Amino acid sequence: MTQDRIARLLGIMAALRTPGTGCPWDLEQDFASIAPYTLEEAYEVVDAIERGDLDDLREELGDLLLQVVFHARLAEESGSFAFADVVEAISDKLIRRHPHVFGDETAASAADVAVRWAAIKAQEKRLRAEQRGQGAQRLERGQGPEEHGPEEQRREEQGLLGGVPPALPALTRAIKLQEKASKVGFDWADARLVMEKIREETLEVEAELGQDGAPHSPAVIEEIGDLLFAVANLARHVGADPEQALRGANAKFERRFRFIERALAEKGTSPKDSTLDEMEALWQAAKAAERA
Repeated sequence: MTQDRIARLLGIMAALRTPGTGCPWDLEQDFASIAPYTLEEAYEVVDAIERGDLDDLREELGDLLLQVVFHARLAEESGSFAFADVVEAISDKLIRRHPHVFGDETAASAADVAVRWAAIKAQEKRLRAEQRGQGAQRLERGQGPEEHGPEEQRREEQGLLGGVPPALPALTRAIKLQEKASKVGFDWADARLVMEKIREETLEVEAELGQDGAPHSPAVIEEIGDLLFAVANLARHVGADPEQALRGANAKFERRFRFIERALAEKGTSPKDSTLDEMEALWQAAKAAERA
């Protein structure tokens, strides 16, 4: 039954991409054009989980699956791979990375599994780099056997921080970059030291703002980036996910601002017709209500 449903979905996607009879919008898309939708749907899945809405989660997982099917269809049309290859690849990977389940090894704890997973993943990356390098050598005539292929050379140029996808959300990528640097000892020893760095970065932002508070200068933007990077580092040191923490702050802001809107509406007015002092007083009232 499950296979029939998947086959139906693949058939629908193929029909949407069929020239002449398919959907004009779907036919215009490529990997790059639908990539933003893929990220958006992943966030929608996370949002449904955080809200505890399982009905919504079912729908959002379907939307995310559509993105996988769409990408796979584009790849199949170019002769690269198909949906079945995607399924086979992840199935093989799961078996490889769980030798304590599908092999003869044992794992005493979840932490032990994480260590083994990281080691197997690193080995897989080394093998892929070697294979890509050998393939590039075969394609580039005249290249000596001791030379590296373009892909391997790119990874060497990236060094320890290679492999962290640039398309990740900035805060998430900051954490991953920091984690990689931490593995070789390039890290603060204590969260309180990170706080000192945050104070330093805050002063640098203030210095760049100057007396007129020029908001759009490149120097100000750069210093704000440094400040955000330091705050992400603090989140990592205390075991917090900065993306999740910021989502929580966003939800709090929305909740308290709606309180302001409702309170003003009861008085027959709105935020645009109120003073900042009036809205600030209601904001504090919202905070007090939440704490109570």
